Amino acid sequence: MQARKIKLGFIPANRGFFSDKLAAEMRGDTIKVLKAAGADVVVPSPKDTKVGCVETVDEAMLVGRMFREQQVDGVVVNCVNFGDEKGVAITLKESGLRVPILMVGAQETEALTPTTARRDSFCGLLSSCDAVRQLGLPYSVPEVPICFPTDESFVGTAGRFVAVVRVVAGVRNARYGQVGARPNDFWTCRYSEKALQQLGVTIVTLDLSEAFGAVWAKKTDAAVRRVVADMKKTIDCSAVGDEILEKIAKFELFLKKFVADQKLDALGIQCWTSMQQNLGICACGTMGRLDDRGVPCACESDMLGTLSMHALQLAGGGPSCLADWNNVHNDDPELVNCWHCGVFPPSWAKGRPKMACQEIIAGTTGRDKAMGAVEFVMQDGPVTLCRATQDNAGRHKVALMQGVVEPNKAKTFGGYGWVRLPGIQDFYRTVLLRHFPHHVAMSRSRVGNVLWEAFGNYLGFDVYAPGRTGGDWTPDMPFSLAAGGKAKK
Repeated sequence: MQARKIKLGFIPANRGFFSDKLAAEMRGDTIKVLKAAGADVVVPSPKDTKVGCVETVDEAMLVGRMFREQQVDGVVVNCVNFGDEKGVAITLKESGLRVPILMVGAQETEALTPTTARRDSFCGLLSSCDAVRQLGLPYSVPEVPICFPTDESFVGTAGRFVAVVRVVAGVRNARYGQVGARPNDFWTCRYSEKALQQLGVTIVTLDLSEAFGAVWAKKTDAAVRRVVADMKKTIDCSAVGDEILEKIAKFELFLKKFVADQKLDALGIQCWTSMQQNLGICACGTMGRLDDRGVPCACESDMLGTLSMHALQLAGGGPSCLADWNNVHNDDPELVNCWHCGVFPPSWAKGRPKMACQEIIAGTTGRDKAMGAVEFVMQDGPVTLCRATQDNAGRHKVALMQGVVEPNKAKTFGGYGWVRLPGIQDFYRTVLLRHFPHHVAMSRSRVGNVLWEAFGNYLGFDVYAPGRTGGDWTPDMPFSLAAGGKAKK
């Protein structure tokens, strides 16, 4: 599933008694960088406003309407010289949009001399930020607020800001499919659907019986055989009979149709034990395959786990999974086993993944009904962990942590990786005390900075991360929280 391209509104903030030539240069360079970061850019042309910038009330109202009509997902303000804070504020007010905003200013062409054509953006950015605060709008500021658009620092900031916008827009407009009720034993998967709707997330429910009925009614046709062939191409399925593989393929085809028909972004699935007792398969392999195809699937109908997975996918652009952060290594207090029974994306496997029996469920249902888990050890490398949840009043919060998967001789079944998480012992107390559940979403990317900004500054979550006391999250947090941020330790 291909992500929708992000649309950024761009306000090149001008002030008339500064150089129009320099303003136009900074405008053009900024547009190039934003496009290179993967965004479509909505900006006035030189035919719409003077040198395609924004200064006067008329210009601001025209550009604000342009942003509203084209429904931009985020806004970048670059004070290409001192800028007119009134023009910035009126543009944002006229747009009527509440979207992420990045505030930045352009560097001087040289160290000042009496004849230098000045920008004074360092001063003007202060005024523009003050005006945006007066509107009550949250915004982001780069680590290097005054820079040339072509600087490496701003190129990185632009890419991260596009990711922040993608997370915010994606979550606020998300549609998640809940296939079956949560397992009765798992109070940890309870949630308020109404609170999610206030956030912008719509839940589309489906009873498991409809999935079972569709699988039973489906004939083994060419589509089913193609899915089976593809599974065998990417996964060692030698331990699973073709009859079971065909049933797994039919379940995959049903879920794909459900996703397409309902325009869903992600799924939460009741994966045990009705699935095994009535259909005779595990959902794990199908869920991991859908993860790899851009549809995050959370186990045990954990819909806040679904949100966590979706946010990671939006931030990093690759698949995510839902894991138990399951065990701390006996010999290393910062090494945690992030594990699940066999639902991780097969593309993460260090070797060839193997479809096998879900050993835990087999004890209840029998091995012949518990096939379909995909086992492997994760590839080494950086990961981000994310867990969104709600308190008893329905307010949202999120825990974030970054680590590295590393090799270790300790082994278990299912899909897993040994993840080094610096500070996990202290942070585990935060997870316990702040009431986060046992599931955590994980992606093979380093996007804690993006999620911190998206959740804390724009989606209204309380955000918890190791050692966080306010200000920048070291070592790689690229944004500073402004009005509206809710940083928590």
